[in-house]
Amino acid sequence: MRFSNTAYRPWPLMVVLLLSACSGQPDQTAVQKQKLDPLAYVDPFIGTDGKGKTYPGATVPYGMVQLSPDNGRGGWDWIAGYFYPDNIIAGFSHTHLSGTGAGDLYDISFMPLTRPYRRQQTEGGPARGTIVSSFSHANEQASPGYYQVYLDDYQINVELTAGKRSGLQRYRFDGPQETGIVRLDLGYSRNWDETTATHLEILDSRTIGGYRKSSGWAKDQRVYFVSRFSHPIESHHLELDGKPLAADQASGIELAAEFSFDLTQDSSVLVHTAISSVSIDNARLNLNAEDPDMGFDKKHQQARELWQQELGKIQVQAGEDNLRQFYTALYHSALAPRLYSDVDGRYKGPDGEIHQTTGSPRYEFFSLWDTFRALHPWKTLIDPARNSEMMVSLIDHYQVAGRLPVWIFQGNETDMMMGYHSVPVLVDAFLKGQLSVPGEVILDAALQSATQSAFGLASYQKLGYVPFEERNWNVSLTLEYAFDDWAVARLAQALGREDLYQAFLARSRNYRRHFDPQTGFMRALDHRGHFREPFDADAYHPEDYCEANAWQYSFFVPHDIPGLIALHGGKQGLTEKLDALFNTAQSVEVMPEWISGTIGQYVHGNEPSHHVPYLYQYVDQGHKTQKLVRQVMDELYHTAADGLSGNEDAGQMSAWYLFSALGFYPVDPVSGLYVLGSPQVDRATLALENGRRLEIIAHHQSPQNVYVSQVRFNGQPVTGFTLSHQQLMAGGKLEFTMSPTP
Repeated sequence: MRFSNTAYRPWPLMVVLLLSACSGQPDQTAVQKQKLDPLAYVDPFIGTDGKGKTYPGATVPYGMVQLSPDNGRGGWDWIAGYFYPDNIIAGFSHTHLSGTGAGDLYDISFMPLTRPYRRQQTEGGPARGTIVSSFSHANEQASPGYYQVYLDDYQINVELTAGKRSGLQRYRFDGPQETGIVRLDLGYSRNWDETTATHLEILDSRTIGGYRKSSGWAKDQRVYFVSRFSHPIESHHLELDGKPLAADQASGIELAAEFSFDLTQDSSVLVHTAISSVSIDNARLNLNAEDPDMGFDKKHQQARELWQQELGKIQVQAGEDNLRQFYTALYHSALAPRLYSDVDGRYKGPDGEIHQTTGSPRYEFFSLWDTFRALHPWKTLIDPARNSEMMVSLIDHYQVAGRLPVWIFQGNETDMMMGYHSVPVLVDAFLKGQLSVPGEVILDAALQSATQSAFGLASYQKLGYVPFEERNWNVSLTLEYAFDDWAVARLAQALGREDLYQAFLARSRNYRRHFDPQTGFMRALDHRGHFREPFDADAYHPEDYCEANAWQYSFFVPHDIPGLIALHGGKQGLTEKLDALFNTAQSVEVMPEWISGTIGQYVHGNEPSHHVPYLYQYVDQGHKTQKLVRQVMDELYHTAADGLSGNEDAGQMSAWYLFSALGFYPVDPVSGLYVLGSPQVDRATLALENGRRLEIIAHHQSPQNVYVSQVRFNGQPVTGFTLSHQQLMAGGKLEFTMSPTP
């Protein structure tokens, strides 16, 4: 069954907490001595209901394979293949996206069966219906690197685990049948994904191989695979376009196959599948590198050990729910970007050709509009070596494609969302000394992005803004380009390029062009520089703002808060505008799908507002930041399946929580500074990659004590409201004294 709350608890720690509760005072020393098992506090089901769009299946940190169940339906709720309120399963496929706003992948889908099959119509499925089984959450569980479910209609127990480039399934057939069937549906597609070509061949008595090619959000997807069964194949038959095909290999689009296995000696069948973007031979290399005949339990243990290493970097003391929120967020933050190159270093590049890595592995699945804000800054703190490898992937993409990525996965540029946010991510890593790529190489790539003519940049360079006649999201484009320009300026300054520094510093102030002093909002402009009329700050249409309205985007000036303050006539003016943001009710009757997690007009369920609660620090109202960030953590994150208030967005939603729960956040992601907030944890110890340790302590922590009366770092009072990245990476002790009043 799915783990209950008590099933997650490490018993020694629970006993200590109970004894401490009886005494009236927590015995922090006793608790600290108990090394917490972080895996016990990860719930992969969090985010699978509501807006989160996560998947519950098996994967390893940054793994190429995400082996997870699919309900067989299409639509917004099934973007990740699985939606918690559903009660059917149609298969277990090897690729999934974590928390995105568009549905794709679901490659190489297997389903264990016994006759007769249950076939039913599903939303977005084929006209002939989809083969499915009912299931119950009472007979389902998930943990890092593991997923299990019981298929009621066929009396089959399914277990999934994964390695870096492979997935392993174990099917236990509990019925009286002496023959078990495993169905492979290479034509399976839902949502944006459309199968364009498939191939399957029997390689030997226990091994099959082939490919699935598709087009969707990513236009040129190629997934080659090799699967090895634990039993010899007793018989098989192929189907092409729903018609039987007597052959050992076939190619087409709607291609499926069924493999029969003798269960008289062993009722469990294992399927070990590796994938590749290069070839069937490379998929075989990936499979052999992970031992194709490895037992399920050993593979599962290896996955657990990888997660122990990843999640064990931070030891946290907090309440039960907060522990579950924190470690699930830490788990989600390690799902993207992810491994894309094969064990021999080869991968399909953005030009469709096969390329070879030289040193660092290739990573894909960069959701940069989301993740430049907090996920990549988080990795510079907790996983800088891997983040550096990811930055090399961005530069490698540039050297092949001719421009830095916008939103890439599966070797494809999707151009989803906006901005050229590869630049701040690269600049942040470079300025923190975590990138071996020469600064001049990064600058050349940044200048190409900043001076191109596509995506409204021609008008932006000519006029200083993007006019609304030209395209939607025009205000957002200007504001985000201005921030990216700031990143270029920071890099140019670090490299001693004063001319470029001054030029891009000036460009970074273009946000001012959209400010209307009469309304206090950033507003759309026409080609002549006149504001669009009529104007409704609450409205989400026309789409001058990307997945937002004027309220949410009018504060997106993370690089120049003093300039924003000046536009509002001083600190009091900005304070009043921030107060209005959090206290003005939403007036739209039907909210767009991407508006959720609201406090007044503030929207936490989407990224543009994520830094806004911290802006109160800049106007001498730090107590409001402290109250708000705790309110967001308490109300907009929780431990049920719908515990995320918006799309997880490849880790950004979780990264906001991780930073904030520790007590600080990167408002300007290329400044190297963190703005202080109000920690939710009692204590945390970060094992930094440089060998140092950062200890965070919240004295007198409680749900009521949301205000911070004092902050000390290494025994010295912190007089401002920021700490630098260098300070934190040097290690030491960061202490917050919590209070029930400001």
